[in-house]
Formats: sequence, C-alpha cells, structure tokens
Amino acid sequence: MRDIAPIPIGVEFYKQMVSEGYYYVDKTLLIRDLLAQKSIVTLFTRPRRFGKTLAQSMLKTFFEKEILTDGTAADNSVYFQGKKIMESGEEYIKHLGQYPVIFMSLKSAKQPSYEMAYESLIDEIRKEYDRHSYILKDASITEKVKERYNSILNMEADQITSAKSVAFLSECLEKYHKQKVIILLDEYDVPLENAYFNDFYDEMVSFIRSLFESALKTNESLKMAVVTGCLRISRESIFTGLNNLDIVSILNENYAEYFGFTQNEVDTFLNAYGITQRSNEVKSWYNGYLFGNTDVYNPWSVINYVKDIVYHNTDFPKPYWSNTSSNSIVRELIENADDNTRQELEELTCGGIIEKPINEDITYADIYKSQDNLWNFLFFTGYLKAAGKSFMERKTYLSMTIPNEEILYIYENHIREWSLQCIEKQDLSGLVKAFEEGDCETASDIITEQLMDTISFYDYKEDYYHGFVAGLLKHNGKYLIKSNRESGLGRYDLVLKTKRIRKGRAIILEFKITDNINGLEKGCIDALEQIEKLHYDNDVIEEGYTDILKYGLCFYKKECMVMN
Repeated sequence: MRDIAPIPIGVEFYKQMVSEGYYYVDKTLLIRDLLAQKSIVTLFTRPRRFGKTLAQSMLKTFFEKEILTDGTAADNSVYFQGKKIMESGEEYIKHLGQYPVIFMSLKSAKQPSYEMAYESLIDEIRKEYDRHSYILKDASITEKVKERYNSILNMEADQITSAKSVAFLSECLEKYHKQKVIILLDEYDVPLENAYFNDFYDEMVSFIRSLFESALKTNESLKMAVVTGCLRISRESIFTGLNNLDIVSILNENYAEYFGFTQNEVDTFLNAYGITQRSNEVKSWYNGYLFGNTDVYNPWSVINYVKDIVYHNTDFPKPYWSNTSSNSIVRELIENADDNTRQELEELTCGGIIEKPINEDITYADIYKSQDNLWNFLFFTGYLKAAGKSFMERKTYLSMTIPNEEILYIYENHIREWSLQCIEKQDLSGLVKAFEEGDCETASDIITEQLMDTISFYDYKEDYYHGFVAGLLKHNGKYLIKSNRESGLGRYDLVLKTKRIRKGRAIILEFKITDNINGLEKGCIDALEQIEKLHYDNDVIEEGYTDILKYGLCFYKKECMVMN
C-alpha cells in the first residue's frame, strides 16, 4: 500500500494526533475565534463523537504553559507548525504556551450509584492536582494551602472542599504562574445523564452546581473557560447567574465548522486516500447535519468508513455512530409512542418532516414530561436535523427530519425490534384459525389491527407487507412458513404447511397493494387469479398435500382485505 498517513480511529489527544503523523483535519482556527470573541465562559453543545474532546485537547496544547518533570516549560509550538492558527497573526500566536490550564473530562462518571460516580469525579480532580503538583515546591506557598492541596490530592477532602477544588486549584496556579487560568471541562453533562438514568439525579446536580459555580462564576483567577457537552443544561441552575456564559448550540452559526467535517474537508480526506468515487455514498450516509447554516458530516463515521474502505474491511457503508451508544432514547421514544408519535415516526422514516417547538434548556429530568421535550432531546443529540425555522406565538419552531442513512438505520432497527417484541407478546392463534376456517373477515380485521398498532418505516411496498404478515405467523407453532419460493410458473408470496403431509394442510397467501381504498377487492381477486394462472400450488401438490387453501390479500396503507 502506498505511503499514507494512518487514519485516527479513536485518537482524542491532539499531541498524539500530530506527533504520530495521523491524518488531521485542521481545526486550529477555533483558537483564533475564541480569542477574538473574548467570551469568559463558552459552552459548546454538540452530539457525541463530533470531536469535542480532541478540540479541548488541542486548546490545552496551545494555551498551556506546561511544566515538565524537570521544572522547565515545554515548547508546544512544534505541534502547531504548518497549522492554520500559525497564519492568523501575532495577536493570536502570542497566547501560545502562556497560561496555566486545568483540563478535566467528566465522561468517566458513569457509575451506577452516586457514591461511585462522585468518587470517579474526585479522581479526575485528583489527576489535575497531581499534574500540577510542581507548585508545592514553591517556597511561597503556605503550609495551610499545602495541607488543603494534599487533602484533595490524596482524595481525603470533605465534599465541600471537593466542590470548590477547581476554583482552589485556579488560585494556586495563578499565584505560581502570575497568570490567570484557562479551564477546559469536557463532557460536562455525562455525570448528569448517568445520574438521571440511575436515580441519583438531584445529588449529582447539587455537586456539579457547586463545582461549576465556584470554578466559573466566582473565580477571580479565571482567564477563560471552554465547556463541552451534548446538551445545554441551565435550568438545573448549574449555570445560575453566570452572566459571562456564551452558549453555542447547533443552532448557532458561529463556530459551526469546528465540530464535524465540512464538505470541503471530506472531499480532501477522500482524495487523500484515493476514494473520491465514494463521495456520494459518504454524503448520503454520514452528511446531513446542519450547525447554524453549515452542512456538517459526522466525523466519527467518516473516519471509520474511510479506514474500512482503504483497508478492504468492507465494501459497504456501516452504521458506525449507532454502535457507540445504546441509543436508548430512540428505543424509549418508540416503545412509549402514542398514535400521534407513531404517525410522526412514520413520516420521518419515509423522509418526511415534523415541526416542533424548540427548547434549548431541555434537561434530563424534563425529557419524558412531554413528547415535545423528547423530540428536542433527539434534535440536540444528533438524531434529527433542522430543515427550517419559524416563529409563532412567541415560540421558535423547528422543522426536523432524519439527517442521513446512518441515523435512519437506528430508527428502523429499533422499530423492527419493537415490532417483533410486540408481536411475540401477543396470541395470534386467531389469525391462523381464521385462515383454517376460511374466515376472511376475521383475518382481515386481525391483520389491520396489527398494522394500526405498528410503526411503518417503508413506503407501503409489497415487500413490507410480505415481511409483516410473515412476522405475524412466525410463531404460530403449527405450520412451517416458506416464503418466495419457486413454484409453478412464478413465486408465491407465502405458504404455510403442516409438518404432516397425509393428514396435513397447506395455505397459500398471495399479496397485492393498491393506491386506492376502493381497489382492495380487485387486488384480492387479482391475487387469487394469479395463484391459479401460475399454478402456485404445484409444489405442495407434488409434496402430497391434498387439503390446500388459497387466499388473496390486498393492502392499502394500514388496511387489509382477505379473500378466498
């Protein structure tokens, strides 16, 4: 294989990305824009796997006056040679390596109890205290300060001291470096999401609020802070009174190109690995996100796709993003859907659009309080994209649609699983009995009722109904089901056969669809005529079956008619 840069699957540390020669999509102008806009605290909300951690690591590498083990300062300028930020002018470059930096990721706090999750957060704080423990060698630091520092370093501090630990570390760093501190907090909402689903939400909110208020609101040692997460969570009062907070969600145009890949970046990426002929496939599967007015690709999926194609691991696109999470929120939506929600899900999965009021302050506690909140959550976490905006009755409404084939796969997969679970829970012996007794009206009613209770994600094509009826009959316990087998002069749709032949029975089902409710009867008649004309019963006759029943089924949307 020709000499090409390694493809960075899961590489989240900027230094590693650059020093080990991975292919890097240059996002360093994020530094310029942060400095130019001069916000004290910036909160970026983006879906998972859109480069938030790598961006934070890049900011740390640029801004930090990093102290090595020998007490000297590292020269991190080598990691930015040839990068766009170095062409932005001295007013920005002069900030390189000038600040003490506190960098914490909260994404490891996913434990099943508050005590365990709290310990995980305290351990993250400990790591930063350990990283900056060189300041303890400063003779000007008092014994009292050292005692408090060591209590946090050794994870012996009480909860109040721990809640103020980031602010305290800022004070210590400012005194040592004679320079205010930059704080970088990654995946800040992960502890809250985990706490909500494990029933210790209020306790975690209280701790995170105290931690953030002291670090970001009343911290005189703070130069600048950047916080990243999936959701803007201000109604929990985590950011109460934080009047220096600049919230940048996926609705904002500023900073839109720094998380995810733009069209030009994807074109350059594909060209670098000689697979530009795949651009349309990449676009349909992994593009479709809209940040502000900027079209954005899912970077995680694009990177994985390129690697798999280049190294011949696959010839087809895969749902890479869907495999990085449980996607439990989509499953919850589907399992708890009422009739209106089912209709909206059908519209979405068929390429349609729904319109919902937007609420940027959605909280985990609010997700299930209303269906609109659930749609909001799906939008802000990347399962839906904006397709338009309107303003009515002092509310902003967004038109939403499914971004791409990859996200459509997630919906379809969960809908399929949910449908099978629903079918397996029901006693559908009445449908088999209706076919056995020639009760076409009962068979029609049962199939129609089942269609009404499900979510369809196909455009009501014959294949959809074929699979649906096969699913209804799958666990009948009496008949073997054969589908689309060669027989006579063509293929029958379904045949049910008892295991015994001499005293057994075969039931042949042929499907038709119509584009008009008044065409159901004619469709059934056409299906029955097709069975006879093409001799679909030849196979079962040759096998020895003598009791053979034949049915024509015709469908219009969620209506079914059965005739014999």
